[in-house]
Amino acid sequence: MTTLDTAGGTTTVSLHGEIDVLTVEQVRVALGEAVAGRPGQIVVNMADVAFIDSTGLGALISGFQRARDQEIPFVLARPSDNVRQILVLSGLLEVVQVTP
Repeated sequence: MTTLDTAGGTTTVSLHGEIDVLTVEQVRVALGEAVAGRPGQIVVNMADVAFIDSTGLGALISGFQRARDQEIPFVLARPSDNVRQILVLSGLLEVVQVTP
């Protein structure tokens, strides 16, 4: 499940539960809407994500690339330790900013 909130030039995409092949389309749509809104920054709140698989990582990478192409800062916020480990192993944290 995903929710979008725009305030003060920042669009926050909050992700919840498991991000996998069954839910990834919601993530793709939400990130696409966030980029299309051309905010000053996109923050992806991952505090409530219990698990992310390769399709979910692909959606985050795609969202990051689209934001980068539009020169919109893209930040991953508050991933759990388990999710952070997957992000580290994927190499995504080498290119995307993460806040604790």
